[in-house]
Amino acid sequence: MATAGKNLSAYDKSTIPNAKEFRFGIVVSEWNDDITENLFEGAYQTLKELGATDEHITRWNVPGSFELVYGCKKMQQTYDMMDAIIAIGSVIQGETQHFDFVCDGVTQGIKDLNVQNDIPVIFCVLTDNTRQQAIDRSGGKHGNKGAEAAVAAVKMAHLRMEARL
Repeated sequence: MATAGKNLSAYDKSTIPNAKEFRFGIVVSEWNDDITENLFEGAYQTLKELGATDEHITRWNVPGSFELVYGCKKMQQTYDMMDAIIAIGSVIQGETQHFDFVCDGVTQGIKDLNVQNDIPVIFCVLTDNTRQQAIDRSGGKHGNKGAEAAVAAVKMAHLRMEARL
């Protein structure tokens, strides 16, 4: 297991650029909201710890993880001054193939947004076999994947800025 023995919330602040001047979008799925709210809190608090201001963080909600792609695309179009967007969702395996279709669609959609547009979209979608696995990765024993996504967003925003110079 990739997260075995790893705390997803752990990072060395001294190795991460200051986020003070960057603008971030966070698109949050309302499905499995107990999980996605924890992921949002992890991402939001980490962005703040890294220097982001409330005025530079915009949150939108979408009904489910499949809708994250559209929400992120609209955020890219509406806020062309965004430096990075975090897509937050949680898909938990059920009894049908719905899980596979949603996971594949969201993954490919976010990949497409990154290839087609200049604002990086960070993949913070948990794709777990059980609710317990999602809990463990959204503030439980493995830390918070939202914090990891925020660190990635800051690094990608910095890379985007550096590439423009």
